[in-house]
Amino acid sequence: MPHVLLIEDDASVRDGMELVLRRHGYGVETAATGEQALALLAGERGARVELAVLDLMLPGMDGFEVCRRIRARTATLPVIMLTARGDDRDIVTGLEAGADDYVVKPVTAPVLEARIRAALRRAEPYPRQGPDAQGPDADRTDHAGLVIDRAGLTVTKHGVALALPPTELRVLLELSASPGRVLTRDQLLASVWDQTFLGDSRLVDAAVGRLRAKIEDVPARPRYVQTVRGFGYRFGPL
Repeated sequence: MPHVLLIEDDASVRDGMELVLRRHGYGVETAATGEQALALLAGERGARVELAVLDLMLPGMDGFEVCRRIRARTATLPVIMLTARGDDRDIVTGLEAGADDYVVKPVTAPVLEARIRAALRRAEPYPRQGPDAQGPDADRTDHAGLVIDRAGLTVTKHGVALALPPTELRVLLELSASPGRVLTRDQLLASVWDQTFLGDSRLVDAAVGRLRAKIEDVPARPRYVQTVRGFGYRFGPL
């Protein structure tokens, strides 16, 4: 049974969301503040948390800072942020802080549950693909010092391991599966976030920006993940 950490200061909203998630079979831990959430994650109960649902407008430490601290602690925990206004700046800032997805409150139970299921799927093992998927070296490819191990789901650059959250790793795996091929933002939304996911390109652009910050020598002049203006992205190095 997947365990979700729900970080929400409004008791009525928190109780309602907890009830919905438990009815759908999830284990739920709750926190009313960012400080409580971080303390919970650092303790024994935090070891079983597989995903965090994080409200941005929290008393004390806001959701942006909580997300940054979660990302500093672990790269693998999916984070879905909740925003009450759907403000573009809030969404972009939250995604840049490391959130994998966002939903605008009030959110219906089916939408929230679908987003959680999609985020948990992104954290699952990635299937091998491509014409050489059965070859002896298909799981491990070296792209000018950037080594991608598709079986072990690890990425190293010049021998140094890179900690990539599931969403960023999936973007890299999708692009690197066919070097030189341009993938549109819609294609990446469908393949990385969910086949039925109705989102926007900010999710893709934010994930690419975070990915570049980790894998590129100079993120502003990327070698590995190239922008093709008016179309999308392709994998180099070029």
